[in-house]
Amino acid sequence: MEENAAMLNELCQRAAKRHITLYSRFLNLAQQREGEIAARRAGAEYCLYGGAQDCERRMLAVSGEDVPDESLFPIACLLAAPRSARFAAPIAHRDVLGALMGLGIERELIGDIVLREAGAYIFCVERMVDFICQSLVQIGRTDVRCERAEPPQGALRETREVRLQVSSPRLDAIAAHLFHLSRGDAQQLFRQGRVMVDDAPCERPDYQLRDGQVISVRGYGRAQYLGVDGQSKKGKDVVRIALYS
Repeated sequence: MEENAAMLNELCQRAAKRHITLYSRFLNLAQQREGEIAARRAGAEYCLYGGAQDCERRMLAVSGEDVPDESLFPIACLLAAPRSARFAAPIAHRDVLGALMGLGIERELIGDIVLREAGAYIFCVERMVDFICQSLVQIGRTDVRCERAEPPQGALRETREVRLQVSSPRLDAIAAHLFHLSRGDAQQLFRQGRVMVDDAPCERPDYQLRDGQVISVRGYGRAQYLGVDGQSKKGKDVVRIALYS
């Protein structure tokens, strides 16, 4: 069950009133904003952390006293590596997530999944470590071994910056340009619920994006909107986008 606004409000109120530190499960970007609002409303100190500095999925720690320490978050990093590199098949993010969900694990117990040459790094809640290490033995067609590991070095995801010329920073216009869709195809994706802003479904093609928001179109890709950077000679907005690799 996802952390909703009511649950986050209750978490923050309890922490503030009892002067203790409490932790949510992993939150998507939209839920993180709800958590920050709830913490400020409760007059509590708070911190968001996902196991490494640039994780997208993060837990909310809220305290009635001092700002929570990142080192105390109940988050573990695991590495699921092929048992035999010779027989390993390529692994995609959806393969790892599918294998974890197939074990009956709730999505909110899993943070970011980062793919590297060594295998798949999985951020999870501390209490799931033993179960995942014992149960995650295959991802796709590849047999894997899962154990604790230090988070991967460097940026967790690669991006490349692109610039688009659009009539306005509407979501449908940017999604169509970014993923090479016709306006009709983009409208169909909205109707199918496949267009997301900050991990929450967006049904409004005319939604005006704000700097820093993350756009994702299921089956096509993911990007971060960086804002308007001037106008073209023809009077169109030039927008900056960080496109995820």
